[in-house]
Amino acid sequence: MGTIINTAAIIIGGILGYFFGNLLKERHQNTLNMACGVCVLFIGLAGALEGMLSIDGTNIVSGHSMLVIACMALGALVGEIINLEDRFEQFGEWLKIKTGNAKDQKFVEGFVTASLTVCIGAMAIVGSIQDGIYGDYSILATKAVLDLIIVMVMTCSFGKGCAFSALPVAVLQGGMTGLARLIEPVMTGEALSNLSLIGSILIFCVGLNLVWGKKIRVANLLPALVIAVIIAFLPVNV
Repeated sequence: MGTIINTAAIIIGGILGYFFGNLLKERHQNTLNMACGVCVLFIGLAGALEGMLSIDGTNIVSGHSMLVIACMALGALVGEIINLEDRFEQFGEWLKIKTGNAKDQKFVEGFVTASLTVCIGAMAIVGSIQDGIYGDYSILATKAVLDLIIVMVMTCSFGKGCAFSALPVAVLQGGMTGLARLIEPVMTGEALSNLSLIGSILIFCVGLNLVWGKKIRVANLLPALVIAVIIAFLPVNV
């Protein structure tokens, strides 16, 4: 149920953003794109700092630096070998043609950017597991509201490709909801903490691309999320 609500919210956000975006001039869309990028930057930054900083008495202490380095370095290596970014873009190109949007030059960029923004993060995983096991979709409902706003704003700048980010959300969250009882033992408190930290850093990278143009192949960093979960089960403190 939660995944259906989330998917519908993204589609609605895309529709609203598409019609509203048509009323805006190019300079308005560019400024809106920058504003969206700054918002994504701070969303990612807030999550990353929450995971890396803690209060010890009256002092602020940082930690998990080695975790971040290990996950990002190994994740980048694996991602580049698999070349997830190109595969993701190839799927976007295929989707663009199949949906009759072959002339939309921003379709793939909008699809990839929006998909990475709404699919990465602990809310999707925790919410899907909670929905699958307990039938409680409150987390996914909250995420749906956030995704609606994010996709609506992105669609104003990048076009209707953003609305099709509903597809990977439906597949990933729906799959995790269906496999919730198998995934639950793996998602320990430490695993979710690691996942949230690395996911927030990846969202920050998406924001960097929005503000300064595509500098980072974020999809090729996605294996860092898997490595973050694996490290949670290692008998070492990183």
